[in-house]
Amino acid sequence: MRSDTGHIFRLENYRPSDYLIRKTELNFTLEPSETVVEAKLAIERRSTADMHAPLILDGDELTLKKLKINGQPATDFEVTPDLLTIRNLPQDDNFTLEIVTAINPTTNRQLMGLYRSSNIYTTQCEAEGFRRITYFLDRPDILSVYTVRLEACKQAAPVLLSNGNLVSSGDLENGRHFALWHDPHPKPSYLFALVAGSLGVISDQFTTCSGKQVALNIYVEHGNENRAAYAMDALKRAMHWDEDVYGREYDLDVFNIVAVSDFNMGAMENKGLNIFNDKYVLADPQTATDSDYAGIEAVIAHEYFHNWTGNRITCRDWFQLCLKEGLTVYRDHEFSSDMRSRAVQRIDEVKTLKAQQFPEDAGPLAHPVRPREYREINNFYTATVYEKGSELIRMLRIILGDDLFYKGLDLYFTRHDGLAATIEDFIKVFEDVSGRSLAQFSRWYDQAGTPLVTAYSDYNAATKTLRLTLEQKTEPTPGQSHKQPMHIPIKFALIGADGKDMALTGQNNADLQEDVLHLHEASQSWTLHNITEKPVLSLLRGFSAPVLLNQPSDDEEQFFLARHDSDAFGRWQAITRLLSRTIIENAGLMHRQQPLSIPPVLAQLLAELVQDETLDHAFQALCLSLPDEADIAREIGSNIDPDLIHASRKALSAAIADANAALFARIYDALQDDQPFTPDAAGAGKRALKSALLGYLAFSDAAPDRVYNQFATANNMTDKLAALTILVHHFAAHEKAVAALAQFEHDYRSVPLVMDKWFAVQARRPAADTLETVQQLMQHPLFSLDNPNRCRALLGNFSSGNPAGFNRADGKSYAFFSALIVQIDKHNPQLAARLLTSLRSWKTLEPIRRAHIKSALDMISRTENLSTDVRDITERMLA
Repeated sequence: MRSDTGHIFRLENYRPSDYLIRKTELNFTLEPSETVVEAKLAIERRSTADMHAPLILDGDELTLKKLKINGQPATDFEVTPDLLTIRNLPQDDNFTLEIVTAINPTTNRQLMGLYRSSNIYTTQCEAEGFRRITYFLDRPDILSVYTVRLEACKQAAPVLLSNGNLVSSGDLENGRHFALWHDPHPKPSYLFALVAGSLGVISDQFTTCSGKQVALNIYVEHGNENRAAYAMDALKRAMHWDEDVYGREYDLDVFNIVAVSDFNMGAMENKGLNIFNDKYVLADPQTATDSDYAGIEAVIAHEYFHNWTGNRITCRDWFQLCLKEGLTVYRDHEFSSDMRSRAVQRIDEVKTLKAQQFPEDAGPLAHPVRPREYREINNFYTATVYEKGSELIRMLRIILGDDLFYKGLDLYFTRHDGLAATIEDFIKVFEDVSGRSLAQFSRWYDQAGTPLVTAYSDYNAATKTLRLTLEQKTEPTPGQSHKQPMHIPIKFALIGADGKDMALTGQNNADLQEDVLHLHEASQSWTLHNITEKPVLSLLRGFSAPVLLNQPSDDEEQFFLARHDSDAFGRWQAITRLLSRTIIENAGLMHRQQPLSIPPVLAQLLAELVQDETLDHAFQALCLSLPDEADIAREIGSNIDPDLIHASRKALSAAIADANAALFARIYDALQDDQPFTPDAAGAGKRALKSALLGYLAFSDAAPDRVYNQFATANNMTDKLAALTILVHHFAAHEKAVAALAQFEHDYRSVPLVMDKWFAVQARRPAADTLETVQQLMQHPLFSLDNPNRCRALLGNFSSGNPAGFNRADGKSYAFFSALIVQIDKHNPQLAARLLTSLRSWKTLEPIRRAHIKSALDMISRTENLSTDVRDITERMLA
């Protein structure tokens, strides 16, 4: 584990390296406890470099065995496990460096670099893991052509994979064998990969638009082959889609995916050899939910799309991380929208953004989409870089229009293919194709925080004009006290009394682009003419910008939008506002010990929606789902009492359930069928609506029997898990809940990904004694702190997904959690740091809880030998 040096990396200090590595030849002799890595590097001195500049190579816990320059032993060098400095180099601009290092894959519990877990050799090199394999210029602007030879015991590792195309393979003496791989496309070291072990495989092929045959392989643990079929189907659909929509063709003879169980990330886009957390590959109806299927589809596509937006064009430095991630997230969102319901997909994207990224922007971990400085780059794989980065691409498309947007991307692919680019390079192609300055838009990349847009409207019946005024303000964030106005595109419509969108014709305002208001200033107004009646304003349609919208309106207007807005997002947003207002108001009444106020018209609205046959089931399910407790807390903003929010939300659920009990039961029963499971959007929508209705029916007297019946008779994991969750969360001590938990464990204890769900359901139970349950589950024979998936399932769901259960007023959960962070940090700093971010909004809690969390963070900060990852997060949260 790298110790914390306190060094701050700044974008302004970027400079090219003095040396390049044009070719990299690697030879791995794979052994569990001592793998020997022979590296032969073709070094080139830049023309701008000092002839006497030393060559300084990165390392991390390496043992140097041998060092040669142009075939001769090197003499003038200094070496530590973390750095190799070589002086008195040849005067020629090109020379060869040979490095032999030894590493221990089995003891590498960081899961970075080369590690061995479950008898499988695996690599993870992004962001700075390659330096744990050999000494190297481990930075993304060093592009090299790799040739890799792997040698291992054939019985232990019959599968030998690396990047690129297979050149040759064969048997050796003493039961060993080799494979030689060559990747003709220059790539940075973070995209290097190898996998070796005994694995099963499913294979297929894909014919590209130019007629090229590509071999497709997905490698999994033996016995899981039949659960990889959906991932293969998603891969082929993604390859077709990228050709059809972006004209991007795959460029190697083979595309390999490997699924492993011990992996810090979701997946990794290594060139031609994607390595996945098996959570995003393995699925069948008995073990995977609809959410799992959607996640597999999206992540398979995301990593494949990186072949062009990340691999063929990579980022110059880690400050440009959003260049590849934001653009690729946008592309996978669009792919999922084309595969499923675009409206539902968009709402899900916004829900994720608000749940994960908005709290970052509002707290001590706020940073721009392109940070200007970092202490540990692993801590910047955040929702801001990924999800907000994607929203910036979406805004760019709205601002420019489809034609210029796609022309700009075509130019980007042509101009920067094979290069390491920057955000400035990306923005420049769109300026070139449009002839417009995007300087103000570019502030989105450099300015942290979520802008608050306040909207006012004034209708004049005499002149038939509507005056619209928008104001924007972004609150200070760490390191940025002054904010400049952003370019914010606000899609809008005017809705008439008949519930239909009013035509916007004859408008003569330069800042009005069809149905988009382009807000450039701190305050800006538009006058719309020929408006024959007072309209209801539908703003931020499709969530056209990642902003908070303050639109003074009464409940009557929100009910009107909830019934009539033709924009699905706008309609859902109106319903959510009404539900949120009620929960917040009742939480305040509870605090003052006053009677609750739940308007009957709210239950009536949901009844209307669930009976509207023009709406798809998935959208109805979203409308029936109350805002999460974390969403309500974010709306309140400060002095938050999670217990009050939980109680108020539960009271509203009970009131809606009571008012609609017969209707909800009738519709739930009508949704039952014996049809075989299909993971398509229609089937998933029906199951989502069933789950939402069952959640309300849990408030009836017969609930345990009804819910248990769904658990016992379900022919798919979606229905079974939904029922189990309701049983555990509503009736934890009931014999039906106890029986269901025991049966689930018995049936699936040999399926790790399903057991993750079993741990997660219990960790998310909103009760005061869930801490004790979590502590007991940590003693379960299937729990291990060494497995990231299992830690996230139990500890991550408890800390991030259970506001009422985790935020106990006595502070015991915080003390328990902080001690675990210190323990996990000793072997897996990345995992520890990411779990720790669940406390990012601690300053918004009421004083008693706030004091307990501060004590927990202080304890972490006083711990000696913390990793850079955890110390960075801790100190930023305490600042």
